Amino acid sequence: MEKWRSSQRLLRNYSKTLISHRINSNLNNSPNISSSGKQSFHTTSHVFRDYRGRTSTVNQNCRNLQYRFFGSTTIEVERNPSFATLNSEDVNRFKEILGEKSVIEDEDRLAIANVDWMRKYKGFSKLLLQPKSTQEVSEILKYCNSRRLAVVPQGGNTGLVGGSVPVFDEVIINLGSMNSIVSLDKVSGILVCEAGCILENLDSFLLNEGFIMPLDLGAKGSCQIGGNVSTNAGGLRYVRYGSLHGSILGLEVVQANGNVLDMLGTLRKDSTGYDLKQLFIGSEGSLGIITKVSILTPPRLSSTNLAFLACNDFLSCQKLLSESKRKLGEVLSAFEFLDNQSMDM
Repeated sequence: MEKWRSSQRLLRNYSKTLISHRINSNLNNSPNISSSGKQSFHTTSHVFRDYRGRTSTVNQNCRNLQYRFFGSTTIEVERNPSFATLNSEDVNRFKEILGEKSVIEDEDRLAIANVDWMRKYKGFSKLLLQPKSTQEVSEILKYCNSRRLAVVPQGGNTGLVGGSVPVFDEVIINLGSMNSIVSLDKVSGILVCEAGCILENLDSFLLNEGFIMPLDLGAKGSCQIGGNVSTNAGGLRYVRYGSLHGSILGLEVVQANGNVLDMLGTLRKDSTGYDLKQLFIGSEGSLGIITKVSILTPPRLSSTNLAFLACNDFLSCQKLLSESKRKLGEVLSAFEFLDNQSMDM
């Protein structure tokens, strides 16, 4: 609750400052200022956006100016001075925990991890760690917590919003080495695997067992299931199988202080107590690092049919979707729309 209150104060204060600044700069041009944009606080991508689009009125020089802010504005974020700076003793400690091969200081490999897939955001991390077990992740976070070293968890680094790259000099924890399939119940289709498993590899494994991943993405050849869960990825099969909130049965998570939360249940119908795992689905690593996943995989379809239809306008597309749902029911897996400009491209 305190974190929520702090974020709300941040948003309010930033909105007032930005509105006042823009009004001052545009005062001589027009008494009525209007702009489009949204607002939220995203430290890893250096972006503040306003998702509420609230209206504020400011009185200046006896003029009532109404300003509504909807667009996104990029500003410079300052490094939090309460975080420590990495030193040689820290590196040596990580080598004791992981071994030298799993502690990466090579500039070429760091250059890849410090940049997002779109090359829009760039961090300045000097260290990349590749743990091979939950215990190693726990020891890393416990040490970083004691030293107040900032960390950023990273999976396949395929995101388009810069969430998996450092803002400053955070220690990067990449889970790519934790890529083992723990178990598959061939009766229920419940798969248990480590967070570093690549989505396409999981789907290929399930192919031979008669099941399918409920998630399919364009980046499936390199994205990791831990990152998929922590960002609550949607994907192409969302229409049929829904969000990961319904498919994920259990998680194993390591908190910032190194505590391991074992919520790796494999029971689909579980009405006991609080469903804590739901807090971590879509939390983007802010509450802990996901290390294992238990996911319900549906049976693979014996055949797939594809129809490519032309519609006169978007309203026709909506009517087609409604009709498809009525006639096809659960058989409908995906429904995609593209316009003339997309066709030309």
